[in-house]
Amino acid sequence: MRLVPIECVREGAYLAKTIYDNDGRVLLREGVMLNELFIRRIKLIKVFSVYINDEYSDNIIEDVIKPELRQKAVQTIKDTFVSFEKYNLYSSTRSFNSGKESDFIKEKQKYFQSIGDIADTILDELLSQKNVLINVVDIKNMDSYTYQHSVNVAVLSLIIGIQLQLNKYELYSLCMGALMHDIGKVFIPKEIILKYDKLTEREFAIVMEHSQKGYDYLKGSPDISAPARIIALQHHERINGKGYPEGRRGNEINKLAKIVAIADVYDALTSDRPHRRALSPNEALEYIMASGDTLFDYDMVLAFSKAVVPYPEGTLVVLTNEDIAVIEKNRPNFPLRPIIRIVKSIDGTHKNVSIDLMDDLSLVIEGVQYDIPDFSK
Repeated sequence: MRLVPIECVREGAYLAKTIYDNDGRVLLREGVMLNELFIRRIKLIKVFSVYINDEYSDNIIEDVIKPELRQKAVQTIKDTFVSFEKYNLYSSTRSFNSGKESDFIKEKQKYFQSIGDIADTILDELLSQKNVLINVVDIKNMDSYTYQHSVNVAVLSLIIGIQLQLNKYELYSLCMGALMHDIGKVFIPKEIILKYDKLTEREFAIVMEHSQKGYDYLKGSPDISAPARIIALQHHERINGKGYPEGRRGNEINKLAKIVAIADVYDALTSDRPHRRALSPNEALEYIMASGDTLFDYDMVLAFSKAVVPYPEGTLVVLTNEDIAVIEKNRPNFPLRPIIRIVKSIDGTHKNVSIDLMDDLSLVIEGVQYDIPDFSK
């Protein structure tokens, strides 16, 4: 199983992960053979990268949480955001009577309790596992990006938190805050949030308001802990003081917000966005690591780097000798020295030979390869 940009998918490959539509319904189920019609449909719903099985990679990579839990979490976040968006639209155009206001407060409490249940379940799943590695990048639909992103950030944040040995109360607050970190975007005009072109300076300034707006909205709810609310406010703050909304530095930033900042940026970088295509996991990890002690807390970056697999199993890579190989097995603590299998050799030899890069230090992975080049030309 390997992640491939949709334009690099060839007919005859098999879909390795189910694709869902905007409402969480199955659009294409894993195992279906992709043809021109299916590939065109995938493009139409604005999914620009998919997992496939083909002649080079047919391994199975399990997500760190069950697919049905991920879908339930995404749907819960979506229902919550949509409900709050309706409230915001209604309250800005007409006055509430006391009965209507009371109904919304009860509905708001119900949604927050549902998110709390999701946070509990995700936390329990991750705590039941040992040596959790981030081996999969989630496939996202452009129109549902905010909801899928919120769940991914929660999972990534918890993995960092577990690496840092946070206690269970801190982990729960971390998960709740991460799930709700972008709630302030319900108060930002939808045409800006969903804009496909690069934002203007004015538009970006409006988007930046979501941190403060989200915090202001959450602070009136007894179902959201103070640390979780602070995450909504501070997840765009940076160690060097160049973040927003308050330009806090170093230890002025909440510990949990520092964790979510890393998870937020990593998931954004590895996601297709309207104005740019996704980076590969190794490129995103390199950016995060290069930003330790400037944008992000160094110790947290170190913890994150131990949990992220830069080249997930099944990835096609190019080596320093120009051979093409597939990642067969990763090992904890040595992510850049996996076991590989040569699938295309520049001199025609060694095809299907497995090599342990811990034993052959002369070979280094240079990057991800999506297509197999024809060395005979």
